[in-house]
Amino acid sequence: MSSAPRVRRSLSDIQHDYDHGKKDELEALIRAWKGIKDLPANDPNSFFAIGGLHGEPFRGQGKTDPNWWGGYCQHGTVLFPSWHRAYLWRLEEALRSIPKCENVTLPFWDECSDESRENGIPSALTQEYFVIDGQKIENPLRSFVFPQTITDELPVTPDNPIIYSKPEGYETVRYPLSGLVGTEADRKATEAHNAQFQDTAKNITYLNENVSTWLSGKIKIGGKWRGEVFSRFESCLDAPNYTLFSNTTSTGEKNKTAPAGTHYVPLEEPHNFMHLAVGGFDYPGAGDSSAIPGANGDMGENETAGLDPIFFFHHCFIDYVFWIWQRRQGTTDEFSIDPNDPGASYYKPYKIQPPAGAAGLDPNAILSLDTSLDPFVKADGKPFTTRDCINIEKQLGYVYGTGSLDAYAQPAKQLLFKADAAQPSGKTLRVSRINRAKIRGSFLISAYAKVDGKREYLGTRAILSRWHVEGCMNCQTHLEATATFKLPLNADDSAIDEGSIEVEIQTRDTVLKRPNAAGLLSAGKLDTADAPFKLETY
Repeated sequence: MSSAPRVRRSLSDIQHDYDHGKKDELEALIRAWKGIKDLPANDPNSFFAIGGLHGEPFRGQGKTDPNWWGGYCQHGTVLFPSWHRAYLWRLEEALRSIPKCENVTLPFWDECSDESRENGIPSALTQEYFVIDGQKIENPLRSFVFPQTITDELPVTPDNPIIYSKPEGYETVRYPLSGLVGTEADRKATEAHNAQFQDTAKNITYLNENVSTWLSGKIKIGGKWRGEVFSRFESCLDAPNYTLFSNTTSTGEKNKTAPAGTHYVPLEEPHNFMHLAVGGFDYPGAGDSSAIPGANGDMGENETAGLDPIFFFHHCFIDYVFWIWQRRQGTTDEFSIDPNDPGASYYKPYKIQPPAGAAGLDPNAILSLDTSLDPFVKADGKPFTTRDCINIEKQLGYVYGTGSLDAYAQPAKQLLFKADAAQPSGKTLRVSRINRAKIRGSFLISAYAKVDGKREYLGTRAILSRWHVEGCMNCQTHLEATATFKLPLNADDSAIDEGSIEVEIQTRDTVLKRPNAAGLLSAGKLDTADAPFKLETY
């Protein structure tokens, strides 16, 4: 690699330069993105080809056989951070293949910056037009128009009549719009919904306000109000090893037996929040005043998230956080994967064992540093593995510029929340037995309880999912969604009334509620067998 690595900068910093006369870097980025979007759909460097690697359009046997994966994306496994790191590298290679763009790097949307929390998304990702080479063009970072139809060919059942097809000419959308057009009923509902939002400038305002609300929303942690999303990005940096840092499956299992006062947060968790904030969910902690039901943006579902350009700026920030964690934990050159962890395997003992072929791999295989990150290959044509992309500077030739979490890159000498941990702590609420196969699309799990006699919001867990869970083997082997919430104490350090706890699951279609007033929760035991989810305290 070159002795002078490329620098992935904050997009806001690049835009600041542009606004103050230093236009070259942003203009080159715009030119590169326009270039890959203009390539024929079958060109391997086209945005359609690369964006479609995450989910739709499904390919090969995965097009019609739910025993295979729909798309290549890794979620809920230890390969989540490294697979997306290789994905960004592939996109960046395509951007640099465009003439006059050989030095382009992919910026990151600094989601934890004060600017993002106050104003939402950088305007370079939302403005309608851009002037380049003296010509006014549609901004290539704002959306993507499908050059061909994406057809959902997976089988449906009477209980799951889900079709996530999208036609040629479809343009990706974000909050507050809907992009659900797979069936005639969906098209009519989407047409009626979008008719309410014809003013593009107002839509950008709605989007930015929603993202800002998500980023600025607060919950009480250890007696102090803290930003909910920001605190989760902070917390994941204290994950003690790569396995627990990497994915929700591993931490979900570990948190079942974690000592009192200990709660592990994976990188994948706050990542999910931002997908849903851009893709069409209102922030539960804001109450009902800002709610816009019916928004179904592409970033909110795994099928087409990768086809919205903002996906890559979001994931570039996720990779930045990954690198901050590595520097903080001293793992920039080496880390390991626990082969006994449930996040290190595809198979879980559900009623039907998945046959061989999930993502082209043995479903009983143990994931390791040497598992191929399909479909990405290195310059020598050999498959990319996690071992090939541990050190971004030495192995991939890039570093990150100034970002909002730089202060946390120093080696960890104590927990970030050590001071808070000294505060009196209550019990933990665990929500489990949520079957993703019974929920259309992504959803939110939120908890509330009476604290000092007042109903308080305790937090949310965002579950990034699919409309067609039963059509993807990776989803089928990670069907259960869980969430844990730290229960606060009253001001006098007394325990809150567990009977006041309420849990809501906000789906694309409805809100599933479970109040405890009827005594469903007692001594950590639930229950009724037909309940939509299980509640426990410990």
